[in-house]
Amino acid sequence: MKVSTKGRYGLRALLDLAIHSQNNQVVTVLSISQRQDISKNYLEQVFSALRKSGLVKGVKGPQGGYVLNEDPKELTIGKILRVLEGNLFEIGDSEEENNVFKQCIHNRVWKALEEQINKVVENITLADLIDDYKKRQSDYLMFYI
Repeated sequence: MKVSTKGRYGLRALLDLAIHSQNNQVVTVLSISQRQDISKNYLEQVFSALRKSGLVKGVKGPQGGYVLNEDPKELTIGKILRVLEGNLFEIGDSEEENNVFKQCIHNRVWKALEEQINKVVENITLADLIDDYKKRQSDYLMFYI
């Protein structure tokens, strides 16, 4: 499994959006871009995919931007990554049914890896990341007081 820049930036952007859009407050791509130090043009492409999938809702106009369209408690990291990355675990060649060596490796190794990856990304929600962020932010602030 290799997560591309699009997937990594997309997760950061959605976490930023979730943290800064309390009470359905609209958040601009520019503000996320500045906070996360990610190109605004690149983030616009990421948000286009997120909007088309229904994970975020775009608000047009001078005060426009984005809001989450799903409850962070229900929005898994797996769902986000699949929107941005497609399949999370892909084996390069198709397994031939009559090749016992390939079948053994496929069933014992590749399928097991795929199941574990899916288990991890489906058990972490955006709300979990928000909670982790708040705890780390609180710990960070306490350290400097």
